[in-house]
Order: sequence, then structure tokens, then C-alpha cells
Amino acid sequence: MSALLDGKVAVITGAAQGIGLAIAEKFVADGARVVIGDINADQAATAAAGLGDTSVARGVACDVTSAADVQALIDAAVDAFGVVDVMVNNAGITRDATMRKMTEDQFDQVIDVHLKGVWHGTRAAAAHMRERKTGSIINLSSISGKVGLAGQTNYSAAKAGIVGLSKAAAKEVGYLGVRVNCIQPGLIRTAMTEAMPERIWDQKMAEIPMGRAGEPSEIANVATFLASDLSSYMTGTVLEVTGGRYM
Repeated sequence: MSALLDGKVAVITGAAQGIGLAIAEKFVADGARVVIGDINADQAATAAAGLGDTSVARGVACDVTSAADVQALIDAAVDAFGVVDVMVNNAGITRDATMRKMTEDQFDQVIDVHLKGVWHGTRAAAAHMRERKTGSIINLSSISGKVGLAGQTNYSAAKAGIVGLSKAAAKEVGYLGVRVNCIQPGLIRTAMTEAMPERIWDQKMAEIPMGRAGEPSEIANVATFLASDLSSYMTGTVLEVTGGRYM
């Protein structure tokens, strides 16, 4: 039986660590070649080297707030592997604070990286994919974009915006064979979430019917489904991967 992503080429932003890296690892395991984009060039190169030689994975410096950087990332994938079949817009940051204490800069940074970054990635990938009449774009939203979490007016706004952006883009490019879908992770065990105070962690755990945090690999599995032909008739959808939190 052939692997789910045999012969496919994927670009993943923010993939030097965390969920992005887990997606890259799963894609390679399923037969894809990947290009890792990350703001940190050294970490991107190291992550790519950990996945295999340059015939399998490449690392490229990319600031997703820059249209030129995102285009260069797509171009690097085409130069290395010929095409881009899958685009995963995963790069993100947090600048949590209550609305009263949040600075305008903290708001702008989060909107720029998440919302504008996803727009750049979706736009550049769709422009390439429409010529080939095929492709899957996967945008990482968050449960925060569904329910709104206190201390995250910037992040919740950006993550909700990603859903609207993805649905609008899906309508624009669906007839060209290009699919655009979202994943909304819940509480996933990463370096970022494990840095939370224990009280906050326990509070979040109490909201999860399955009684545990998710693993990055569990997001990667869903990304693999959306990247593959198993989801060939799905576009504009939002897949919640939350253990039942806020259903």
C-alpha cells in the first residue's frame, strides 16, 4: 500500500518546532517532501536536517508578515521539488494580555503574524496551485477563535479571522481544484502551553471531556488527512481537534 502523501510536496510555516514540526515529521513519514519555513533560519535548517537529506526536506528563513518572504518560500519549494501540492499556514505567536493592558503593538503583531501571514500563504499557494488545478491549503486556527478566550482579544480575533478568510478563499478557488480547510486545535502539549502556570493548565484540563491534553502528533494526523486525497471533497471546513472542549 502506498503512503498517503507519496510524491506530494508540502510547505509548512512555523515548522521548526511544536505543531508545525510534528506536521512536517508526519508528512515525511507518509511519503511527502517538505519545505520548512521559519523566522529562525538556523532552526529551520536544523529541523529539516532532522527529517532527512536535502532530497526530502529543506529549511528556509521566512517571515510570514512579508509577502516577499512567503513568495520566496513557495519559490524555494518549486526550485527544490518542482511543485507545491500542500501549503500549511501554521506560523504563530502569542502576546497575551487583558484588553485593558494590551498595547497596540501587541495587538498588531499577533494580527500580522496570524491573519496577514495566513493571507500571504493562502494567496501565494493558491496562485501556484490554480495553474495546476489541484492543491490543498491547510490553515491553523484555534479553539480560541471559536469561543474567545480572556486575555486573547488579539489572538481570538486573528484565529476567528483565519476561519472567515479560509472560507472566502475556498469559494474563490474551489472550481480550480484547490481546497482550503482549517484546523482548530484545543489544548495541545507544546513548549508554549507547558509554560503556563499550573493553575491555568488545570483550569483548561477541567474543560476537556476526554480528560487530557492533545499531542502535536494528533494535529499532524488531521493535517495529513486534509493534505491527502482522503479529504478530496472537503473545502471550507473547520475541523476541531480539542478532545471535546467547547463542543
